[in-house]
Amino acid sequence: MPRDIPASEGAASLRPRPLIPPTRVWVTLASLVAATALVRFGWLELIAGAVVDQAVRNIITLILAFSGLVVVYVWFLRESGHSRSLKKGVSIGLAALILVALAALRIERVSGDLVPQFAFRWQPRRDALLPSATSAARQAGALNAASPWVETAADFPCFLGPTGTNRLVNVEIATDWNDTPPRLVWRQPIGAGWSGFATCGDHAVTLEQRGEDEAVTCYTISTGTLEWAVSVPARHETVLGGVGPRSTPTIRDGVVYTTGAIGWLHAIDGATGAVLWRKDIVTDLGLDRAAHAAAVAWGRSGSPLVTDRLVIVPAGGPRQGVDLADSGEAPANPATAAFVSLVAYDRATGSRAWLAGTEQIAYASPQLLSIQGRDLVVTVNEGHVAAYEPETGATVWEVVWPGHSNSDASCSQPHLLSDDRLFISKGYGVGAAVFSLDNATGIDATGVIEPIWQQSNLLKTKFTNVAIRDGHAYGLSDGILECVRLRDGTRAWKRGRYGQGQVLLVGGTLLVQAESGEVIAVPATPEQPTELGRFAALDGQTWNNLCLAGNRLLVRNAEEAACYEVTVTGATDSVAPPTTPEDTN
Repeated sequence: MPRDIPASEGAASLRPRPLIPPTRVWVTLASLVAATALVRFGWLELIAGAVVDQAVRNIITLILAFSGLVVVYVWFLRESGHSRSLKKGVSIGLAALILVALAALRIERVSGDLVPQFAFRWQPRRDALLPSATSAARQAGALNAASPWVETAADFPCFLGPTGTNRLVNVEIATDWNDTPPRLVWRQPIGAGWSGFATCGDHAVTLEQRGEDEAVTCYTISTGTLEWAVSVPARHETVLGGVGPRSTPTIRDGVVYTTGAIGWLHAIDGATGAVLWRKDIVTDLGLDRAAHAAAVAWGRSGSPLVTDRLVIVPAGGPRQGVDLADSGEAPANPATAAFVSLVAYDRATGSRAWLAGTEQIAYASPQLLSIQGRDLVVTVNEGHVAAYEPETGATVWEVVWPGHSNSDASCSQPHLLSDDRLFISKGYGVGAAVFSLDNATGIDATGVIEPIWQQSNLLKTKFTNVAIRDGHAYGLSDGILECVRLRDGTRAWKRGRYGQGQVLLVGGTLLVQAESGEVIAVPATPEQPTELGRFAALDGQTWNNLCLAGNRLLVRNAEEAACYEVTVTGATDSVAPPTTPEDTN
């Protein structure tokens, strides 16, 4: 006998389903909108801390928006009163749209805040459209044309300028750009990559990707003419990091030293473009190439440190044939370690001189600092800032500076404030700190190097560097220009959104290379500043460092390079400025 159906139940089963979402769906969507507002306006940072940067906000916003679409779609399929044919048609349409998008589009690049830019898959990458660097140099008729390289006081010979401090002293730059804008000298396409320019006289050197070749290229500053090129078959490419090499050359005594994104180290005669020697660091150290590429996900970025006798560069790992289970013990001898932090080569011959450290590399560059009357090679490794003896590579001290080179990576350079004070900063929620080096007398001192102050919400320099003047540090903190007093870690001001760009301090003026390609002049003062001037130097995403050689401002990104004539007074100084008490007070 059939079951009797209660009248109320029968009425419910016959009730038509709604064609618009019910209240609970609207409440859910309203909650997601409120959560999105919480994220977009920075309120989430008050709850979760400084780890929430603009990139994290964008990711969370995307997740929340996707969740809202899923809520509506599930209601539409399961509970709405729309016809089955409409539901089937919408589902098929969505699936087809997704498949077509996947088949037709690729992510061309991703901004520093993880905003993707798309291109059609059949469009070749711009670097592949350029002729090879050697062919371009041959067409220019300059491959074998030797010219003397004469060093000048205006040279910008290495990463972050002649002193490696991101600061040019004894020079001022005019910034009345509304009335007298910088004059364009030349502007032209260039291969992909995030390398900056280094200069000697009228010569500027950089690294670029052209198709399947990674090239070291030299241009005449006054004309933009390609003088020579040295290429190797190599290509680094990742979705988040982009295409091409990302370190800046170092020039010393007329020789150009460069490190490529996958490990090629070159010593090149600047006058002729002749290769004096080259090393594949990955092969030379016996690194597992695939594992190393995964661990150092955005490509080898450290610029060479060149001393009187040596060329010192980041090393890496893991090394083949080394028991990784033992690597956590940090053996004293880097020759037996799974990871090596630095490797030094003889400047004249390229023969290996020493290995130093037992930790994976990060993205910073080694530098030579005089600390308490002692020259030390200081570098940022994956999880520590460390100092080594320049002649032997022996570890002197190290201090924890957290990071992972395949996620929350360290890119920013340490700055020596005085004989016993070291400043360091980074993004990913770590922020900035000043460490006292009073007890940094040897490896046994590890763990006793204490911060004078450390603030996770200050100077979150994701892949940029600060500049220091009169006891204050200036930098792009999660894309916003910020000034911090070094004595106690107090923020003086934070204003101006320029994206994940770069800065260069010229006298008392900060030149900001915005991620959008504009160059902006801002006074380096702890008082609330106003922009002095700006001009559109480049088009498109720009992560490359600025280079000022005399009155020529060199800028580039992954698609084009340009030279502008600016008005300067004084001359850049190739000697490091003396440390004064104002650096920390």
